[in-house]
Amino acid sequence: MKFTLSWLKEHLETDKSLAEIADAMTMAGLEIEHIDNPADRLAAFTVAHVKDAQPHPDADKLRVCTVETVDGIKQIVCGAPNARAGMTAIYAPLGAYIPGLDFALDAKPRKIRGVESHGMLCSTKELEAGEDHDGIADLKGDWAVGTPAAKALGLDDPVIDFEVTPNRPDWLGVHGIARDLAAAGVGTFKDAEIAPVKGSFPCPVKIETAWPEACPVFAGRVVRGVKNGPSPEWLQKRLKAIGLRPINTLVDITNLISHERARPLHVYDLSKIGTIIRATRGWSTAKEGEKVSVRKYADGRVEYRTSTELTAGLVGARFDATEATDEELMDKKHEFAKVHGGFVSLQTNEIVFPSGNMCVIADDTRCLGLGGVMGGEYSGCTGTTVDVFIESAWFEPSNIRTTGRETGIVSDARYRFERGVDTSSVLPGLELATRLILDLCGGEASEVYVAGEVPADPASIAFDPVRVARLTGLDISYDRIASILIALGFGVDRANPVWTVTVPSWRRDCTQGADLIEEVARIEGYDRLPATSLKRPAGRFEAPATPMQNRVRAARRAAANRGYQEAVTWSFCREDQAALFGGHGTGLKLANPISSELDVMRPSALVHLLLSLQKSLDKGLADPRYFEAGPIYLDDTPTGQRTVVSLVRVASAERDWKGARQPDVFDAKADALAVLEAAGAPVANLQAAPEARSWWHPGRSGVLRLGPKNVLAEFGEIHPGALKALGVEGRVLAVEAFLDAIPASKAKGTKSRPALQVSDLMAVRRDFAFLTPESVPAGDLMRALAGADKQLISDVALFDRYQGKGVPEGHVSLALEVTLQPQDKTLTEAEIDAVSKRIIAAAEKQGAKLRG
Repeated sequence: MKFTLSWLKEHLETDKSLAEIADAMTMAGLEIEHIDNPADRLAAFTVAHVKDAQPHPDADKLRVCTVETVDGIKQIVCGAPNARAGMTAIYAPLGAYIPGLDFALDAKPRKIRGVESHGMLCSTKELEAGEDHDGIADLKGDWAVGTPAAKALGLDDPVIDFEVTPNRPDWLGVHGIARDLAAAGVGTFKDAEIAPVKGSFPCPVKIETAWPEACPVFAGRVVRGVKNGPSPEWLQKRLKAIGLRPINTLVDITNLISHERARPLHVYDLSKIGTIIRATRGWSTAKEGEKVSVRKYADGRVEYRTSTELTAGLVGARFDATEATDEELMDKKHEFAKVHGGFVSLQTNEIVFPSGNMCVIADDTRCLGLGGVMGGEYSGCTGTTVDVFIESAWFEPSNIRTTGRETGIVSDARYRFERGVDTSSVLPGLELATRLILDLCGGEASEVYVAGEVPADPASIAFDPVRVARLTGLDISYDRIASILIALGFGVDRANPVWTVTVPSWRRDCTQGADLIEEVARIEGYDRLPATSLKRPAGRFEAPATPMQNRVRAARRAAANRGYQEAVTWSFCREDQAALFGGHGTGLKLANPISSELDVMRPSALVHLLLSLQKSLDKGLADPRYFEAGPIYLDDTPTGQRTVVSLVRVASAERDWKGARQPDVFDAKADALAVLEAAGAPVANLQAAPEARSWWHPGRSGVLRLGPKNVLAEFGEIHPGALKALGVEGRVLAVEAFLDAIPASKAKGTKSRPALQVSDLMAVRRDFAFLTPESVPAGDLMRALAGADKQLISDVALFDRYQGKGVPEGHVSLALEVTLQPQDKTLTEAEIDAVSKRIIAAAEKQGAKLRG
């Protein structure tokens, strides 16, 4: 939201400086983003008088001017054709930066064709104060030498840009901002009543509110005999200052009121509309004898059938675009939309027609506008407009949000209505627009026609002023509390200990006493809130953490130690992306998504990690590795949300002089085991199985499970089909570990256990080669061998796998190294042989047989 300082002072009587007003806004909760003060940019430039201008002795198009400046009499060489004696100009001293030319003058005088020049006389374009560059600025009026150029050019009006919070639509008008600043003590609020304009004839346009849920009240009136054209300079200057382009007087008046009173309006060319205006969900069949016989909504398309034409809307609109330039194509789209009641989206450049859940303003022949979003091009005002119909209505915010999202249209009206326009501003806004039109365009106004009823004011609040001190710590008198609320527009009845506070129509965000307490603290000043330290508890205090929080913390550290960088991505994703990972669960499609790209809850954290991986590859990052710890959503039940740690990396060969090595599924498995072990999973008891779901590559992926059903992690390569659908190139290794599947650790007894010590005795290593069915996982065999003697066997490692000559079909030879670690004495051969026999016996239980 932007406004100028002078505009604010029309609604706020104050002698405060710009800096003081900015500080007051910040303390009152109006977060300033930027202040643009043209006077700061033009501080070096001042008014000067040209005393004499003689032709340059060595150049026909140059003049040597004698100029009276703030620095004294200066000689300046000027090439402007309008440089002459007696004119008042803008002087730039040596060393000044010229914004329109993007360079600075030399700090010392320079010779131009042999004549020294001590500065520069500037055009308005060179100062970025206008478009005139045919000559230097020729100021009108009696300006004294040394007057700041910004003042002489009328550019000494700072523009304040601040962020409007969603709950404060009244801040979308300068009038509402002034009210809050007056309450904060910056000045006196000018709340002049808008005088109604008496109509001289009945309104010829009848209004119907056929959909009161979306448009409960609609007021309008006709003004005939207007003269539309460029708006006056003061109005154009005000709109340009806040970044709006002046169009014509009628349109500029509506834009002015929208930004001054937070009251969107629309003005129609009366000659282009019928005698009945409806705010409706859809059109019924037209009356007999009219040109259009049927209008139909269906899936965002509308069809028009006449005696000679059948045309479908949206992209299928039938107009000849053969060999048309982009500009010609846009002209054709605008013309087609104009004729048939559609709109050209500023975001997509496509023709958009109303759908069944949009509130349209329509007459008996066509759609005139999308209610609360945008008026139709067909019914808009032009330079030939003579009679106009002014619309002032109130639209339900949720419907406006839906319409805006579906059409992609962004407008000032939509921005205000979807946040909630003041319901009581319907008639005052109409009266203000009428007065401005009569003053600037002339004409004669009709009586006001009102259809429907203004929504009821917000409910009153029972307010206990004692709670102000209890909740904020502020020591404020009851009189001060009441004065703050009254200054903000609230009504206060102090007849009882618990006050009755009447909420104004523009503050529907206030529904309970806590809201009023927040308003009191905001205006009194958050900087006055007492800072009271909490009493420090005795002893050492550590912040408590749940077991899951500890698991997540440990797993994140393990992933980082494996070379992965942490990412934080959306908990939402696109519906077709979710389908690649099992689809979104029941009840997890968002009713009001923040973006069409984020319309369902994610079933896997891999979605955005994979997209981020490709973005990094596109930017040239050689080996991106990312992980995320966060929730995924399987359904809308209490157990449907799970906590995971997901990792992704590119499966590209590492370049090394010793030879390239291609990362594979076992690298992903090692990452999964590291994360699970750090999180407290019993990794020694985990089983690996090739049972990963459909988005994993078959044969290059697997799961780590505890028992037959409890899957703790999935790992391996992502399926090429899923990668292609996401636009990810190459092979990708990934892990998704389910931390809430890790069983809780059992409570340990109080009996102390001896600390693990490194034995002084040498370990004994024995190699075994077993023939085992190919269907038996090597991990199962290794676990069986490790359990043959848990006291002595410290490690089992697989170092060779062989299939071929000498190995029966359907079998595989596995060579394993078993490490025996004695603790208190050296093992004898008999003891080693006994352990070996137990190892062989354990292998035979798994179906393995010792090779001869």
